[in-house]
Amino acid sequence: TGPPVRHLHTSIEVDAAKDEVWKLISQFDHWPSWGPTVVAVESDADEVAVGVTGRVKTIAGPWLPFAITEVERGHSWTWKVAGIPATGHRVSARGEAQTLVEFTAPIAVAPYALVLNAGLRRLKRLAERDSV
Repeated sequence: TGPPVRHLHTSIEVDAAKDEVWKLISQFDHWPSWGPTVVAVESDADEVAVGVTGRVKTIAGPWLPFAITEVERGHSWTWKVAGIPATGHRVSARGEAQTLVEFTAPIAVAPYALVLNAGLRRLKRLAERDSV
């Protein structure tokens, strides 16, 4: 199977309840509002669950197939895009109204950290606006 894949990690503190932030990162209709590279999502499901598939339209133009590979409901999920392991997403409560959000990606795509950081900032603005 080869050596384990190393990952880069980036995170942000969000002044919103963990459950609210989880909804934003786990429900497909929210992805375009915070994902810098996501234009649209199509799936027979509404949210992440192991084995759920669909396709995502990227800012580059094409629709790419995706499959949700791991889910710890209310806490984390990972996926493959076009058959390639992609980003991981995790939320951890830091109090009743504060959440740590962490995104990960394979170290081989280290420049993608800029996109992950932009997504975290967009997610923070969206979550904090909606929790007011």
